Amino acid sequence: MAGETVITVVGNLTADPELRYTQNGLPVANFTIASTPRTFDRQANERKDGDALFLRASVWREFAEHVAGSLTKGMRVIASGRLRQRSYQDREGQNRTAIELEVDEIGPSLRYATAQVTRAASNGGGGNFQGGQGGGRPQQQVSEEPWSTPGSSSADAWSTPGSFGDDTPF
Repeated sequence: MAGETVITVVGNLTADPELRYTQNGLPVANFTIASTPRTFDRQANERKDGDALFLRASVWREFAEHVAGSLTKGMRVIASGRLRQRSYQDREGQNRTAIELEVDEIGPSLRYATAQVTRAASNGGGGNFQGGQGGGRPQQQVSEEPWSTPGSSSADAWSTPGSFGDDTPF
């Protein structure tokens, strides 16, 4: 949408994403990303950390289940989304404003780590949890090729060089 503030944040998760369900059974995961700028101080000849930004973030629906099942406390992540501002009254009746990141995309940073990506099976928008709502972790989906269509055993055009000739397979 026009006028939305889209940002990308790189930082570490301060805790495991908290997966909850609305009264209608809609999954939502909430978490905080701590992003700390680091600069080089030439006089001291060392790197120094700046003030950390702690940004609350949320994801919804099946995306929330993927995040809760994949990311954990301390992981360095790259998150892109839209800033949302909401106003509320605290317990003492004071008006407060909170700014949160509504995440569109998130994943682990591969600068200091490696990751094994596995495509999740699509189940029409529901979750792939054992134990029903509110409990359990997602079942890990396993396929021979990370990007192959679930249930398909045909070769991927990109996995076997030269097997499809010069014509693209699509």
